[in-house]
Amino acid sequence: MDKPPHAVPGLDSSARPDDGAPRPDAPLLDDGVFSPARVRVEREQAYFNDLYLLAPVAYFVLGLDGVILQLNLVAAELFGLARGCPGHVLFRSYVHEAFRHDYAQFVQRVLNSDEPERIQLQVRLRPDAPEPGLPVSLLGSADPGGQTLRLVLEQAEGKLAALERSEERFRRIVHSAEEGIWEIDAQALTSFVNPKMAHMLGCQIEDMLGQPLVAFMDDEGRAILERNIARRQDGIAERHEFKFLRRDGSALWATLATNPIFDSGGGYLGALALVSDITAHREASERIWQQANFDQVTGLPNRHMFLDRLHNEARRAKREGACLALLFIDLDHFKQVNDRFGHEKGDQLLRLAARRISERVRSTDTVARLGGDEFTVLLAGVGQLGGIERVLQGLIAALAAPFMLDGDSAQVSASVGVALYPADAEETETLLRHADQAMYAAKNAGRNCYSYFTPALQQAAELRRNTARDMRLALALEQFELHYQPIVSLQGGGIARAEALLRWRHPQRGLLAPAEFMAFAEANGLIIDIGDWVFRQAVRQARQWQAASGAAFQISINKSAVEFRCDAALYQDWTAHLAREGLAPGAIVIDMAEGVLLDEARQVGERLRQFRAMGLALALDDFGSGQASLGCLKKFDIDFLKIDRSLVRELGQGDAELALCEAIIALAQRLGLKVVAEGVETAVQRDLLRAAGCDYAQGYFFSDALPAPQLGAMLAAQPAA
Repeated sequence: MDKPPHAVPGLDSSARPDDGAPRPDAPLLDDGVFSPARVRVEREQAYFNDLYLLAPVAYFVLGLDGVILQLNLVAAELFGLARGCPGHVLFRSYVHEAFRHDYAQFVQRVLNSDEPERIQLQVRLRPDAPEPGLPVSLLGSADPGGQTLRLVLEQAEGKLAALERSEERFRRIVHSAEEGIWEIDAQALTSFVNPKMAHMLGCQIEDMLGQPLVAFMDDEGRAILERNIARRQDGIAERHEFKFLRRDGSALWATLATNPIFDSGGGYLGALALVSDITAHREASERIWQQANFDQVTGLPNRHMFLDRLHNEARRAKREGACLALLFIDLDHFKQVNDRFGHEKGDQLLRLAARRISERVRSTDTVARLGGDEFTVLLAGVGQLGGIERVLQGLIAALAAPFMLDGDSAQVSASVGVALYPADAEETETLLRHADQAMYAAKNAGRNCYSYFTPALQQAAELRRNTARDMRLALALEQFELHYQPIVSLQGGGIARAEALLRWRHPQRGLLAPAEFMAFAEANGLIIDIGDWVFRQAVRQARQWQAASGAAFQISINKSAVEFRCDAALYQDWTAHLAREGLAPGAIVIDMAEGVLLDEARQVGERLRQFRAMGLALALDDFGSGQASLGCLKKFDIDFLKIDRSLVRELGQGDAELALCEAIIALAQRLGLKVVAEGVETAVQRDLLRAAGCDYAQGYFFSDALPAPQLGAMLAAQPAA
């Protein structure tokens, strides 16, 4: 008998997973390096091994320690072993005791010889069974790498008896095999299938016989088959994955290991194929690939796939001397949609937005969702800015249109940043960062617009990073301080209250107003820590001034919308702090913008109730500049209404402005609210507000914001209330 084929790579080694040796399937060079050539050779060897599974003789692959690593169907049936997982079984345990010394010498000869070795001995079909030995012939050979030993076992009996036994066993194995077996003739017509193969396709055996192989394949499978017919007729064993169609129309993905069949004169008779069902594995692999590369909400490419396409398109553009445009899209006000309608409808809006974006670019362009409400578009092969402008304008208009979400209407818009390759950056990571920075510039410009990247935007981004770093140090180094602007009683004339205004005494840039750093604090989350510090400083200062004057004195502190959305736990210590300082309820007033009352997020209402429960007063800042209604004032139990400086500034220049202020004051007082006028700069404005019944005023006419000692001196100098 000829030397048997090589073993399957995954079993072609005696090394065990726990012995510290290389994995059995690792194709290595002598120095331990993976070799592509070795991988190719072992794949070719695997084709023979799969087909050798059906050989009518027993075939074993042993490790150097004698453990059975692989065996074919005949061997498994002969020794009663599980072919797929034989376990830690020594072949020598089946060798009759009287022949084990001869077997050991035989193994040594095989390992030291380049040619197959043969021996006659006896085996038992069950280890240590009392049954008599079965005479057999062993043909042994070592693999080229010296890692495994191959044995072919034939029973030593008469040729006719052996043939009959072999045929009977082969027939039994083929019909009960777990793999599909498919034989075709020279015209690719089915000449034999086993029951497993028919079952895999949902057919009867008689329905398959005489049918062409392509009758069970889709167009893709037919094309692959036609390309490989010539190779098969040339005597080349093949392994391919094919997609078959079951009788019910469902897909069957299978691996076919085929081997050609020739007559004694070398004429091609057909082929024999071993068929393994890999449908579940294929579907699992496709599902894993889909999850790794596509967004589960919108079905668009995700960040991973987008970055891969960006790299590829950039390389192509560089090779062809072309340009790319990268669009970074962020949906404005999307969080409010989630908070108002819930995440399910938020996801629905994202899917609709993805569709609108995709409809306004070419099919060759890439649209991706990076996460949250962020999308990207890669426009390849753009030659003129005019084409990019048309796409941008179409996107802005499409995303600003209302979205219908199962009967609810939601409105968002888009801020879009644009970076060009290679003009703005040649590195793809830098290009994406520049597009992101341009998007933030569009947001700062009022949203619902687009902005191109410029070097100035890069400088602004660096300023934001540096400012955020410096602000963290500022808290630790106590560089923040509070200045206080007096709030004067228009009827009594004295300073009754004050508004705390944050300042940052920067070591290099000097004294900074909130407009120069507050946006950075909100963007990076430092606003929460800064707000807590402001509260505690204001409480301490209010207690000092109350103790000095012997009268109630209120201090207002400003809270941004971000602080109303944070976790309630961040404010749980405020109640205890107020009690420790002995400060009366209402001594601290929370100033908030009109937008807070219009925010329908659950956290905002909870935070207002939490502040109320602490005994804090609430003031609505800049009233008259937005869209808050007086109904909101009553709903949220507001204490103070602060008229916006834009209305106060026009007093004395016409009757309309005065009438508007008088109406606000009258309605507010009917609701039991105190009114504060902001931005009073002239005596005329003061007198008109006093005549209209306004309670308090603040502005440069009375005083700018002052450090605490200066305002303390003013309080000490004024007559007792």
